[in-house]
Amino acid sequence: MTRLPVRHGRALIGLATAAAVATATATLGAAPASSAPSDGDCAALYPQSELVEGQPVTGLTVSKGTTPERFTGEYIGVLNSGIAPGLDMIMVRLSSREIDRVGGIWSGMSGSPVYARDGRLIGAVSYGLAYGASPVAGVTPYDAMDDYLTQPAAARISVAPRTAERIAAETDVSAAEAAQGFARLPMPLSVSGVSGPRLAQAAGKRTWLDRGVRAVGSAAASGTGPGADTIVAGGNLAAALSWGDVTMGGVGTATSVCGDEVVGFGHPMQYLGRTTESLHPASAVYVQEDPIGVPFKVANFGAPVGTITQDRLAGITGTIGTVPESTEVSSTLTYGDRSRTGTSNVSVRSATADVTFYQLLANHDRVIDGYQGGTEVQKWTIQGRDTEGTPFSLDMRDRYVSTSDIAFESPWDVADQAWLLSSLRGVTLDRIAVTTTLDDATTTVRVLRVEQYRAGRWVRVSRSNPILAWSGRRVLLRAIIGNADLNRIVRARFDVPAKARGTRGSLRVAGGAAVGQYVDGTDLGDLLDQYRSWVSNDEVQVGATLRRRGYTFRTSFTKAPRPWVVRGQQTVPMFVR
Repeated sequence: MTRLPVRHGRALIGLATAAAVATATATLGAAPASSAPSDGDCAALYPQSELVEGQPVTGLTVSKGTTPERFTGEYIGVLNSGIAPGLDMIMVRLSSREIDRVGGIWSGMSGSPVYARDGRLIGAVSYGLAYGASPVAGVTPYDAMDDYLTQPAAARISVAPRTAERIAAETDVSAAEAAQGFARLPMPLSVSGVSGPRLAQAAGKRTWLDRGVRAVGSAAASGTGPGADTIVAGGNLAAALSWGDVTMGGVGTATSVCGDEVVGFGHPMQYLGRTTESLHPASAVYVQEDPIGVPFKVANFGAPVGTITQDRLAGITGTIGTVPESTEVSSTLTYGDRSRTGTSNVSVRSATADVTFYQLLANHDRVIDGYQGGTEVQKWTIQGRDTEGTPFSLDMRDRYVSTSDIAFESPWDVADQAWLLSSLRGVTLDRIAVTTTLDDATTTVRVLRVEQYRAGRWVRVSRSNPILAWSGRRVLLRAIIGNADLNRIVRARFDVPAKARGTRGSLRVAGGAAVGQYVDGTDLGDLLDQYRSWVSNDEVQVGATLRRRGYTFRTSFTKAPRPWVVRGQQTVPMFVR
């Protein structure tokens, strides 16, 4: 058997929330965290009140690799409560060889420290003029970055006409452009291992995947990635909801490092408050200029080396050392002589369903290597712990078929289960393991008709020829399932209670793909029971309901699996004598 290499680093596709995107890639798995500097820079604060118009400033950021480069600039002014009530925005004009080359500050500079001449820290670059590339930056004051304010920030911050004229007088920006205000530097969530068209395809499904975003680009993964020692003031800093085959995260800049504590970005990553995002180093490949929007940094993620513990309005804070606990999501797919196992780790539980879906989709695309149909048998196990820490395990199996794109048709059920179980308060998911066998067949069958055995022969029943039953006796039935090329018989029987005499109702025979199952609730035990009675797509469900005033009889059972997905249903009236 040919085994494809397991790559835990694939191209990150930006899910753009603005005109530009900071595209990044993830490297192999989780590595032991290397030690952070014992003291870091432990920056001293420069009070905002001491700033004077025209005062020179300097800063640090990375445009290539991991080594911070110096930029210079000058203080322009302040927008009172420009970020949020009581949180001002400091405005500066910046310059460096790279800033000048690409036309202004870029997505990925968020968090770049800005210093006064004496080396004290003023704040972090975090906002740019809303219209596009510009050397004018909005700076989040450093004295707010440890406060973790929770008031929502405006997407765009207005600029008064007098301030716009001052910006225009000191830069190449027109007053009209400056008057459009400041917007947070783009911090789009990027997803590794999945192509741009796939992300767009998934985002249109109106499910837990629909984030109202779009994919705009990718970059190739390479190398083993940088270590924790590269996370320094002005160095690259990445935060992620998951890592591995599927890395969902964003790249910015560290503002200050003191001991093992890191502060960065100057604005939120996902605005999750207290969080368990994974903390990563990163290596910049280059900065891409954009003639329409904001330039953006292309970077490679390193393995996780710590935990982001706060994701707040004024920035993110994390600790280098311990990597967050995570749910392992693995997918093993075999298709002929090709087989691959891929794995991702989810550290933020709200991302569990997304990562599960993308992990399966990415592995399918890697093994199948094209849009095509087929049939697959999928088996999966979900392991976790309840609110008391008691382990539980759910084992499932189903069959899926598609004539055009089996990769996209098959991941939904396991991802839905991951979503519902991970949303239960106090429940922890430790592992989601999916094993899939795929072939090229696309055969399906339908429920064609239902027959009843009576008077010594099989009689087709229908709305005009209902099922006739006798109280206290057994009903013998069979369903014919098939297509233009084959027919198969599914036999069924059940006993009618003696007290059901005079009732009427119906019998429904449905292929598993037509059952329309809905699972809901907040009790773990109840949900597991519902899932364990799940009807697979290749099964046939038979159900009967009989009623008269004050009495109801119901029975339902599922017939053994068949080697095809079964569609369609037949519903027939039923009378009991």
